[in-house]
Amino acid sequence: MNIVHLETFRVSVPLHTPFKTALRTVHTAEAIGVRMVCDNGITGWGEAPPTLVITGDSLKSIESVILDVYKPALVGRSLLNHESIFQDIHKLLVGNHSAKAAVDMAIYDCLSQHSRLPLYQYLGGYRNTLETDYTVSVNSPAEMAEDALLYSMQGFDVLKIKVGKDEIGTDIKRIQAIRQVIGDSVKIRLDANQGWEAKAAVRAIRIMEDLDLNIELVEQPVPAHDLEGLKKVTDNVDTLIMADESVFSPQQAFQVLKTRSADLINIKLMKAGGIYQAQKINALAEICGVECMVGSMIETRLGITAAAHFAASKKNITRFDFDAPLMLSDDIVTGGIQYNGRTITIPDSPGLGIKSVQIH
Repeated sequence: MNIVHLETFRVSVPLHTPFKTALRTVHTAEAIGVRMVCDNGITGWGEAPPTLVITGDSLKSIESVILDVYKPALVGRSLLNHESIFQDIHKLLVGNHSAKAAVDMAIYDCLSQHSRLPLYQYLGGYRNTLETDYTVSVNSPAEMAEDALLYSMQGFDVLKIKVGKDEIGTDIKRIQAIRQVIGDSVKIRLDANQGWEAKAAVRAIRIMEDLDLNIELVEQPVPAHDLEGLKKVTDNVDTLIMADESVFSPQQAFQVLKTRSADLINIKLMKAGGIYQAQKINALAEICGVECMVGSMIETRLGITAAAHFAASKKNITRFDFDAPLMLSDDIVTGGIQYNGRTITIPDSPGLGIKSVQIH
């Protein structure tokens, strides 16, 4: 099964509502799509969104890496020798995690199609349905409360609340306003996107604990590089702390796990460079008794389908953040995962289960 063709295409889909975090505001989901063709007729798909403030990848850099580095290195090679191919993907250049992830997705799509298995079964097959949370963008307390109530009324029983912007006192007011309108039956997760520093994070989380706001977890409260600060927060609050931007690679995961700097790890294919490395991060975490969430960037159903297959395949992945396609004004994918409210069904057709992608 040799690779005979590798091409890219650009994706641009407006969001129906702006996505706002402490790091950025997004109005349009943009990405580089990948189509890989093998000599047996199998076609694999991948996607890589640019997230400059997190991965450092742009549309141009992703496209250039795929076409100028990976295409000449991969075309003509057999996917049956995929271990050497995955090794080369991560050795040929440093960084560029999103480009790596897109090519990685396409390879796994091809391999699982060749095995006549859906990708989640090819990777382990632990479950075939997931339940996603829904993200409340950072805005005024009143606006966030209104959004949270709307999403909870739509059936989402886990809300991911973006904080870390403005003063911490304002963040506390945001959570109070949300909890007041949605009651206690809906889980709340906070994502500070590196927006706090350690002492302030400890103080804020303790205040929220004293106010009995019932926060399930706080994701990446401090800057990505500050593992000592992350550990300080983890050690000094009762609320679970999740590492996100602090963990791109298995090596970074090992440092977080070794030092017990976080209670949970958020794996994203765009950070890990694809499923090959993401499996290693999850395995390390499982050995250490640390559960993982799989999240995403602002991606279409193409990229989220690959992430959902991976997440569904592993027992140790217990939380899922796959709401991005629900924020888009259009759907460019035929096949792939299907949404029924908060429930995601993984397709049982071989590979990712993607039949076609609209390429403009």
